[in-house]
Amino acid sequence: MNIEQLNADYGIVNKVKIVAGKGGFPIIEINNEYANATLSLYGGQILSFQPVNQAEDIMFLSNQAYYQEGKAIKGGTPICWPWFGPDPEDKGRASHGFVRNRLWTIREIVTTQDGSTEVVMGLLDTPETRKIWDYSFDMSIAITVGNSLTVELTTRNTGDNSFSITQALHTYFRIGDINQVQVLNLEDLSYLDKVDGGKNKTQTGTVTFDGECDRIYLDVPSQLIIDDSALGRKIKITAANSNTAIVWNPGATISANMADLGDLDYQRFVCVETANAANEVIEVAAGSDFNLTANYSCY
Repeated sequence: MNIEQLNADYGIVNKVKIVAGKGGFPIIEINNEYANATLSLYGGQILSFQPVNQAEDIMFLSNQAYYQEGKAIKGGTPICWPWFGPDPEDKGRASHGFVRNRLWTIREIVTTQDGSTEVVMGLLDTPETRKIWDYSFDMSIAITVGNSLTVELTTRNTGDNSFSITQALHTYFRIGDINQVQVLNLEDLSYLDKVDGGKNKTQTGTVTFDGECDRIYLDVPSQLIIDDSALGRKIKITAANSNTAIVWNPGATISANMADLGDLDYQRFVCVETANAANEVIEVAAGSDFNLTANYSCY
């Protein structure tokens, strides 16, 4: 992609600039009156979002993240699609699907009426994706950078046959200390504990962290809160068209064994993922679409 041409087509003076990032991937840099943000065309992925009134970014991005084709960027909001977790058909395909490892295109960048910045990126099926997953699709992600961050992921079925998906916005939230953070509004809910063989358990009290955590919560409310006492802030996650949520932190052992994560990075993030996962399989009929939406705000 020609960076100069992308700027000519989509740049907005003093607000939006496209630059060549690590690995040569095009990066959209947004600076408006509300926040600063960076988005990657590789993966259609948010990398950072920092409201002007926040001393720390809302997102966590690993300093050791890969920026190379075929690898997911560790941090921000990777997109898991058209399946979340392991290959559901056990064909040896990569976990979490393939769209986080593809180069998306810019479809639109505009300033909204209130001065927020909206970026729409898209991804179409190709002969290569059809070899992995044999369906026609048109995906778009609309990202609005304002006082809060809104993410709308739309799946359109452009083929003649219906298909089923699971998906997640695998967002890494920056925190001060994993030992001083809790996730609220999941009390008394059922969850699948992937650290314990997928057993169905019931959440007692707020979610706190002591070692590896990998859980799919079922029948979740539309609003979850990360209460971060170390940074003295709360992050509110408001979802639409999502009844499942994943809470993930790798803990010390796995973090130390991940080449694209620092040994102590697990202390500085938690993933709380807006999802359609586990038993929440979405059927998308031919010619129809489905929207998964999340809004992130900080107070």
